[in-house]
Amino acid sequence: MPAAGGIEREFKRLELVLEQIVAVERARDAAVMEPEAGDADAETIACLARLGGIGTELATIPVREGLDRPFATRKEVAAYAGLTPSPFDSGQRQREQGISKAGNPLLRKAMIELAWLWLRYRPESKLARWFHERVGPARGRIRKINAVALARKLLVALWRYLTTGLVPEGACLKAA
Repeated sequence: MPAAGGIEREFKRLELVLEQIVAVERARDAAVMEPEAGDADAETIACLARLGGIGTELATIPVREGLDRPFATRKEVAAYAGLTPSPFDSGQRQREQGISKAGNPLLRKAMIELAWLWLRYRPESKLARWFHERVGPARGRIRKINAVALARKLLVALWRYLTTGLVPEGACLKAA
C-alpha cells in the first residue's frame, strides 16, 4: 500500500498548487481593479482590458512583457516580440523563412493566442476581415501562418491604442 500513500500526497500537493493559483489570480484581478498609487502598469492593463475580447489575464502579459517600454516605431514593437519576418537573400534568390523569433517568447505566444481570440470575439473588426480575406476557405498551415501575421498587426494596434488612444477599427470598449 505505499503507492496509495504516494498518490494521496500528490493529490494534496495538487490541491495546494490549485489554491495558490486561485490566490495569485485573485491578487492579479484585485491589482487591476484597485491599482496602487503610482502603479502605471495596472492602469495600462485596465485600459487594455477595456477592449472587448481581451480579459485581464491576456491584457497583463503584453503590458508586463513589453508594451510598457518606450518604442519609437511599430517595427520596434514587432521586433521586440519576435514577430517580424526573417528574409533570406542570396544572389537572385529571395525567400521568407518565417518569423525571426528573436524577441520575447512569452509575449509572442500570448499575442498569437490573443490573435485567435480576436478572430473569435471580434469577427467584424478590420483585422479579422483582413485575416479572412487572406485566408479564405484555407485550413491548417496557411491559417497558422496568417494568425502569426495577425498577431503582429494586433500587437501594433494595441501599442497604438495604449500610446495614442486610437481604438483599433471594429473593436469596442466594454462598459465601465
